[in-house]
Amino acid sequence: LYGYMFTHPGTKLLFMGCEFGQSAEWNFKGSLDWHLLDYDFHKGVKQLITDLNTLYKTYPALHEKQFNPEGFEWINYSDHQNAVISFIRKGNKPKEDVVVVCNFTPVVRENYRIGLPRKGKLTQVFNSDAIVYNGSGVTNAKAIKIDKEARDGREFSAALTLPPLG
Repeated sequence: LYGYMFTHPGTKLLFMGCEFGQSAEWNFKGSLDWHLLDYDFHKGVKQLITDLNTLYKTYPALHEKQFNPEGFEWINYSDHQNAVISFIRKGNKPKEDVVVVCNFTPVVRENYRIGLPRKGKLTQVFNSDAIVYNGSGVTNAKAIKIDKEARDGREFSAALTLPPLG
């Protein structure tokens, strides 16, 4: 028998050197390529990982129910035509849930609608396409209204701008 620990999408998983974008595979016989931090791209990757770690500590939904099926819910995992997935990470307080939307193409997706479980507003709290990470800076700067328009099997939805590769 083998024991497996299942984790949900959005779970932390980082290998040696990935925290600054090391380009070579890690070799236990040598040092990490710390000299790469002399380059802006690698500084951007390091800042992104630093900010993701802060996000993880700041939003309990990202860790409170980590190993419980109640801590995760797909919104849409089948939009292969646009290469977009979306899901909800859930904590102990539903108002603190985190919606994650990933665009795996270099194309900006304007007015991309996702289904949501309730009314309210969404606020973008992280954008991997930010200029500080050497991205293009496409963003959802204002709060996003959730409309009573069905989508993805839910009663409500919101239209987002999805940054490229964000």
